[in-house]
Amino acid sequence: MKKHTTIRMMTFSGILAALYVAVTLLTSSFAYGPIQFRIAEALSVFCCFEPLAVPGVVLGCLISNFFSPVSVLDVFIGTAATVIASMLMTRCKKAWLMPIPNVAANGLLIGALLAFTVTPDAFWEGFWVFCAEVALGELAVMCVLGVPLFLWLKKSNVLKKLI
Repeated sequence: MKKHTTIRMMTFSGILAALYVAVTLLTSSFAYGPIQFRIAEALSVFCCFEPLAVPGVVLGCLISNFFSPVSVLDVFIGTAATVIASMLMTRCKKAWLMPIPNVAANGLLIGALLAFTVTPDAFWEGFWVFCAEVALGELAVMCVLGVPLFLWLKKSNVLKKLI
């Protein structure tokens, strides 16, 4: 039975990663850059219910960041932001807390990345602007898509049936 569960979780993580990549690439015109709405970030709510969803979200982010027009650093820093946010989200059980890890981790790390690559001579000025822009975009995605998905997953038993 344990082997069966492991295979199901690996399959679920793989599907989650593929879905993250597909959604990010389909919405790439507004998924990267200073003002970004990465719709695939809403999938991170699965981490609130199943910590084993973290590898799927992180792998999806990693693959998506290989297509980033910003910088190759997005592969490392963007993925690190997702690792931090996803790990923190495993502890979130309330809908109103759920967006905070994504907003904070992405705002700070991606804001720093953008300031470093776009405005290196005025890092701190750029950092605060980019941090706010990324955080607001992340907040919008998580509030409009993430919270409703979180509430639906919590209300329904669909996740228990899937895994």
